Amino acid sequence: MSVDNKKTGSTRPAFEEKLDQVLAHHAGIADQLADSAELPSTELVRLSKEYSDLSDVVERIGEWKEATAEISELATMIADAGEDDDLRKMAEGEFEALKQRIPTLEDAIKLSLLPRDEADERNAILEVRAGTGGDEAALFAGDLFRMYQRYAELRGWKFEVMETSETDRGGYKDATASISGNGVFSRLKFESGVHRVQRVPQTETQGRIHTSAATVAVLPEAEEVDVDINEKELRIDVFRASGPGGQSVNTTDSAVRITHLPTGIVVSQQDEKSQHKNRAKAMKILRARLYDHMRQLRDDERAADRKSQVGTGDRSERIRTYNYPQGRVTDHRIGLTLHKLDRIIVGEGLDEVIETLIAEDQASRLAALK
Repeated sequence: MSVDNKKTGSTRPAFEEKLDQVLAHHAGIADQLADSAELPSTELVRLSKEYSDLSDVVERIGEWKEATAEISELATMIADAGEDDDLRKMAEGEFEALKQRIPTLEDAIKLSLLPRDEADERNAILEVRAGTGGDEAALFAGDLFRMYQRYAELRGWKFEVMETSETDRGGYKDATASISGNGVFSRLKFESGVHRVQRVPQTETQGRIHTSAATVAVLPEAEEVDVDINEKELRIDVFRASGPGGQSVNTTDSAVRITHLPTGIVVSQQDEKSQHKNRAKAMKILRARLYDHMRQLRDDERAADRKSQVGTGDRSERIRTYNYPQGRVTDHRIGLTLHKLDRIIVGEGLDEVIETLIAEDQASRLAALK
């Protein structure tokens, strides 16, 4: 077996230089934290978080350096083995194992160094709206809303229903919820888009398959410090809440509609009997929409992507299809088809779709680095 030392591991100077910069930066933060008596509390929190975030990649870099040093030693051992076949075979076996491991370590390091979405660790506002398809679209919107509710329960997240607009048949024209927990937005952000359903509606007497659609939007939840809202730029209207079919459910003007005049964003809340509570919920949703609007303005590419995903609710603008007759779910962005509709629609099988979407996103971003 001949060994080319240039091919035993990554010898790219730029890659190694980047790793050394990360190690030096991590050590520099450690020095600052060791002498933190005079640091402002906000800076101490920021540095502590950055140190913690870098610790995992520093550990991987250490493993990579150890592996590259070891494989170099093994290459020398193989070259100097002479007539000692046992020593050569042992070294060659370890060499091949490390040769396979080093690229995996490199990819793990690159993945850790990829720019993070600042919103990934945030809670999220979920909005589901019926699209084309009439009553069937509203019923499907209700199915999707309950799917995410069940998924949140399975992950131990808090799912708070903020507003629903029900139809006479029990579907949702639209529904909004606040979801809080660990890494909510990072797992749900790829759910934004048009979801299409193909099935025989309950009201269909001929047994014909109908196609309907619903839109899903997942927005990162924003804090007051993230978005500066000028009260003078808001128009706040109060009105009497109504239930399905327009029937009155409240005798006081407790419902609230807030219009952000500069952007034209409108948010309504009527689920609470208290005008004060409805206003607080409406402001929470408005803040999330404005924060998302700001993120889009900072990133034109992301803005175009979200527009193509969320669209208008038309059935031709789809990211995923739920085909009931065939029991399958297809995500058209990544060509994934799973014959597990019964498990996915109740939230139990949704992780498999989400994990694949996250992996595909990571792989495409890693490829862009090479």
